Amino acid sequence: MPPTDVTTLIRTELPRLAGSLRKVGELILEDPAAVTHCSAAELGRRTGTSQATVTRFCRAIGLDSYQHLLIELAQERGRGEVSDWGTAEIGPDISPDDSLERVVQVVGTADLRAVQQTIDRIDLDAVERAAQAIARARRIDVYGVGGSGAVAQETETRLFRIGCAVRGWTEVHAATTSAALLTPADVAIGISHSGVTRETIEPFELAKERGATTVAITADPRSPLARAADIRLVSSSSETSFRTGSIGARHSVLVLIDCLYVRVAQLSYQRASASLALTDHIAGQHAVRSRRAR
Repeated sequence: MPPTDVTTLIRTELPRLAGSLRKVGELILEDPAAVTHCSAAELGRRTGTSQATVTRFCRAIGLDSYQHLLIELAQERGRGEVSDWGTAEIGPDISPDDSLERVVQVVGTADLRAVQQTIDRIDLDAVERAAQAIARARRIDVYGVGGSGAVAQETETRLFRIGCAVRGWTEVHAATTSAALLTPADVAIGISHSGVTRETIEPFELAKERGATTVAITADPRSPLARAADIRLVSSSSETSFRTGSIGARHSVLVLIDCLYVRVAQLSYQRASASLALTDHIAGQHAVRSRRAR
């Protein structure tokens, strides 16, 4: 397993778990440090389940054994203790009475972790294949709604600047119409933190039926969106109080988008350079000039 926080992995997997498996995950997240001192049988008793259920939970989140879980929890705690933010672990919870200083620490720590975890987990081969497909694509569709819709628009902005024929779609009817017109020469990118958003999956699956290369960007590699993709890019979440789901994942998703964007620019260097040269002056021309007092 790459050096990423196991509690983040559990938070990602928890929505798709049910019943006794979910109880195990919730108790671990409630007090990870205490769990490191429990046997599998004891954790089973504390959750009202069994040792076998604890073992099944570990396998459900991709770990080999309960011992593997304990090692990951201990390593995560150690990484927290040597964090640049101090010697104490900073949790994700923010109370109404917390100071602004603590708010900044919690949010900053969460975002830094999510970005680092995404970098640690990044599949270089998947990024390369996605970039190669985008660089040579006749046309690129990007689908996303809600928080992921903002990321879809940002993806459009970046790729458009380097000469790609790209459009971000945030409304399902328009997205599905566009998907129906794609060909095997095209690329469709679906962005969804959960990977279960119907308004994103519907045009994404249609794009795949039309023969387009499909690229999923999601926090859940086992989600319906990921399963429908030819290429999967997996992000991490930086959830805190008031920042859950796609809001908490925004920075790590943008890291993936940035890596993809820069690689596409490399692969289409002449086109990208020419496009940037033709447009770099535009922002400056629209800057407000200050006037000296008379």
